[in-house]
Amino acid sequence: MSDLTGEIIDDRYQLLKVVAAGGMATIYSAMDLRLDRQVAVKIMHSHLASNEDFVNRFIREAKAAAALSHPNIVAIQDQGWNIGGAPAIFIVMELIEGFTLRDLLNEQGALSVTEALRYIAPVLSAMAAAHKKGILHRDIKPENILISKDGRVKVADFGLARGADIGSTLTAESSVILGSVSYLSPEQVQRGISDARSDVYALGIVLFEMLTGQKPFDGDSPIQIALKHVNENIPAPSTIKSDLPPEIDAFVLKATASNPDKRFKDAISMQDEFQAIAQRIDPKRRQLSLELDLPLHSEKAGARKKVKIKADKENRAMKEPTRTSNTTQIKRKASRRVKRNRLIALTIVLLIFLGLYQNLGGGAKIQVPSLAGMTTSQATKALSSFGLKSDTTDQVFSEDIPVGTVIRSNPAGGGKVAVHGVVHLQISKGPDRIKVPSLTGLTLDSATALLQSAGLKVGRTTQSFSPTLDLGLVISTNPAMDSPVRRDTAIDLVVSQGIQQIALTSYVGLPGDQALNELTSAGLIVSSTYQYSPSVPVGNVISQNPSGQGQLPKGSKVSIVISKGPSSVFIPNVYSLTQLKATTILENLGFKVKIHKIGKSKVATVTNVLPAVGKKAKPGSVVTITVG
Repeated sequence: MSDLTGEIIDDRYQLLKVVAAGGMATIYSAMDLRLDRQVAVKIMHSHLASNEDFVNRFIREAKAAAALSHPNIVAIQDQGWNIGGAPAIFIVMELIEGFTLRDLLNEQGALSVTEALRYIAPVLSAMAAAHKKGILHRDIKPENILISKDGRVKVADFGLARGADIGSTLTAESSVILGSVSYLSPEQVQRGISDARSDVYALGIVLFEMLTGQKPFDGDSPIQIALKHVNENIPAPSTIKSDLPPEIDAFVLKATASNPDKRFKDAISMQDEFQAIAQRIDPKRRQLSLELDLPLHSEKAGARKKVKIKADKENRAMKEPTRTSNTTQIKRKASRRVKRNRLIALTIVLLIFLGLYQNLGGGAKIQVPSLAGMTTSQATKALSSFGLKSDTTDQVFSEDIPVGTVIRSNPAGGGKVAVHGVVHLQISKGPDRIKVPSLTGLTLDSATALLQSAGLKVGRTTQSFSPTLDLGLVISTNPAMDSPVRRDTAIDLVVSQGIQQIALTSYVGLPGDQALNELTSAGLIVSSTYQYSPSVPVGNVISQNPSGQGQLPKGSKVSIVISKGPSSVFIPNVYSLTQLKATTILENLGFKVKIHKIGKSKVATVTNVLPAVGKKAKPGSVVTITVG
């Protein structure tokens, strides 16, 4: 990777200094000589320029970001090929002077809830705008979230982005290599596919890291971390930082659900729920919406208005004391008169009732009041006021009458019953519902018999593989167990086909990433170890257990041994090369390079190498080069 500082690209952009470098490109701060402004120029490494896939990805990044115009997305200003000078494929972007979210997390650790919400809000806004355009980012991580010196947040590096106009597929191999494994969704690792919900998953992991100061999973290798994302659920942030609000826990867990169908469908719906949560956490602020750009209402003016209204009310109250007092007195007098009249009426009714009872004796009849629609306790109380008793033994199911309510009485309302007689009430037991019994683990015949004895029927029967239940046993029901259903409801059954058998394939000699993705997608659990090998290229499979023959039950374990390359490497001849070129060659072979400088030559080259050229050394060992 040659340093192009000082070069003028496309007769327009003068490269001033390197501000960042990655595996695919180097970013320079530059001066736009035509418009006299500072910009950022991203230049692809020259050794990748001959690879059509990398070039297409580089151009795709420019197209994806250029299709978006949003204050929280790094703006793309130009793209092209430098023809006149040093060969270079470049993208010109706005220059963001500041730091990344990764820098902030490394320095500060976990952020407060308020800080985390403040930083994630513009990221959600940017991704919602991208998803509205049908563009996915596919590489969301703290390193790609920039924070300017004045606090503006920008999403950068749409290098993995795809959209309707750009393409819509991404292989598992390329996603694992190009994406950051700690933020890859399970479906990207297993099947190499992704959609808007994969971006949602990565956003959830970023928010988890902001709240807790750490990633949800750690491991000795990227493969181990990827497997944890596939086989384990993301823990709630409160398990690490206990003072977090439950709404935040639920939000992060929904965004990072292993099943994509249980996540937010895209960043748009994720942003909507986020704004509602932010409003609940801090209701005094009109959180994170376009309303932040509108002028706020004056609190002083509002206070003056409230004081004036209060004063007006007090003045009216002071002017009308006599009227209020008189009205209260009149109401009190009316209330006493009504009570007296009611007492007189009740006494008359009782006297009449006693006279009738004494004159007529046991042959007297009392008219039954209308009781339909009353609760059991209300009907019993009403009957007892007439000296009657109630019988509530008749209870029936009803789809229309609420449970505990009188359906009818015998005698009915208006009928007559002897003094101290009994009125028979029919009481509703509510809708007739039967709970679906537990059928899991039963044979189809036993499940059918149990359903019929419960007053239910067998509905549609389907089959599915099961890692735990033998062939022919019931796995589940629809509706589920304990669900209340009407009598004679048909219950659908899922019956086991037994454990699914997976046909094995030998991956010896093939890339380890391919073996991991394909075996995991097939439903097997893969464990990997690494060994030196003089004959198998780095990253390829040395051996596999079980071998690639026969079949295994789904969920079985397969172990693979991946090559670390030869245990020792010849020291190459880097004499007379520049320090940068010599260092690059040695580091690519896995050595650590120590520089010993002598003299003050402007063009420094290598004059000595230790260990000597041609000797063998282990990767990771130190090679000292003398430059002068």
